[in-house]
Amino acid sequence: MTVKINYKNINVNKVSSNLVLFADEKFNIINLKKYISKFEFSYINDLLKTSDLKKKLLVFELSSKKKIVIVSLKNNILSSDLENLGAEFFIRINYGKNSEYLINLDSFANKYKNLVGHFLHGIKLKSYEFNKYKSKKEIRHITLNIAGNKNRFLNAKNLKFKALEEGIFFARDLVSEPGNILHPDEYAKRLKSLKKNGLKVSIYDEKKLKKLGMNALLGVGQGSVRGSYLVTIEWKGLKNNSKPLAFIGKGVCFDTGGYSLKPAKFMEDMTYDMAGSAAVVGLMKSLALRKAKINAVGVVGLVENMVSGNAQRPGDIVKSFSGKTIEILNTDAEGRLVLADAITYTEKKFNPKFMIDLATLTGAIIVSLGSEYAGLFSNNDKLSEELINSGNKVQEKLWRMPLNKNFDKLIDSKNADMQNINYVGGAGSTTAAQFLQRFILNKTPWAHLDIAGMAFSKYGGALNSGGATGYGVRLLNQLIEDYYE
Repeated sequence: MTVKINYKNINVNKVSSNLVLFADEKFNIINLKKYISKFEFSYINDLLKTSDLKKKLLVFELSSKKKIVIVSLKNNILSSDLENLGAEFFIRINYGKNSEYLINLDSFANKYKNLVGHFLHGIKLKSYEFNKYKSKKEIRHITLNIAGNKNRFLNAKNLKFKALEEGIFFARDLVSEPGNILHPDEYAKRLKSLKKNGLKVSIYDEKKLKKLGMNALLGVGQGSVRGSYLVTIEWKGLKNNSKPLAFIGKGVCFDTGGYSLKPAKFMEDMTYDMAGSAAVVGLMKSLALRKAKINAVGVVGLVENMVSGNAQRPGDIVKSFSGKTIEILNTDAEGRLVLADAITYTEKKFNPKFMIDLATLTGAIIVSLGSEYAGLFSNNDKLSEELINSGNKVQEKLWRMPLNKNFDKLIDSKNADMQNINYVGGAGSTTAAQFLQRFILNKTPWAHLDIAGMAFSKYGGALNSGGATGYGVRLLNQLIEDYYE
């Protein structure tokens, strides 16, 4: 679906095409008289008497060639509500080969902060689809004409929306690619393209990783014919050398589970086990496109967890970049091994203000929180509160889960410094986070976001139509805008 947006100076009274108007929460349309004919006003007014006014968006078909959509806006409406209304509008008009609408904001735009930006943002996010590999593509176009002065709408805030959408769509595209296409070699190659956006991209291949001693990350990928990589993506938005904000992502491009093999059913979904890294990459692209006034670094570990004669075995012991040793009791608990090396390296190399990692880490978090919240684990109350507030604002919600030294005994190993799973059972997500915390060596503020239930949606959500969601990009962008920029 292609959504084209035009900004025009148009006399709404002379428009005969489809029209979008805004009213108050009671659908009082008296202020809309000047935008529609007497017949249209009378017709809609009569229909409103028998309409379900609990709905926030009503569509009136005046003829085969003209519809009038009225959107209800409550007082003190939230920006996320405006975006959801945009998404609902898209759903209601998303039929037919082509359609064109004029959106008139004059009567209500001035009462709401950046109504046009949030409403259109919701439309754009909901319109995303991944049809790259369909031989017969259904080509549909929706044209949205915005009535008003172009300069009034093309302000810095709305340009930020465009940058954010590009970052989200880049993340969704990466997650949507099949494993035979987006393996670690191809992924690393695509990240090079971010250089054109002003980002510094450094790629560490297996030879460099072995020299650095990243054996935890390398062990996960050693069964694959593809390479393993650590990629750093740096954005310098400030002239000074202030500490960067660090974002770390798990990039397991396909996860068979290794010798601790996953069930065959739904294994095809394991292409999205790199969604944490995609969120980091999408965020970094957005920050560069909107010229964010911060210093930031994204770090992603890219591997493929396969079964072969060279694959890691249960019972193997590896020495991580931190120097700590890990006994591998389950090869399907691989994401924490990738993140362990990435976390220590990020802290040592960049000395960041904070570190936030994102990973589709455990099925246990889905048992706990379903697909409504991502799990938040942190060593810092301030950072946790900021993340929760930012998530609520953009409806990428977080629920804080516990960390405690009493969980350490569940991952202590008789043969190494630690083991990669809790064999006693229970607290699967917490012991995974407790494991990661051991690789923070200098008490850097840190948060771990377990996004296993949020990265991919079978049934679609408010701002996505099913499939890859791009969860995390908007959340972290909001965190930066509200607290660090």
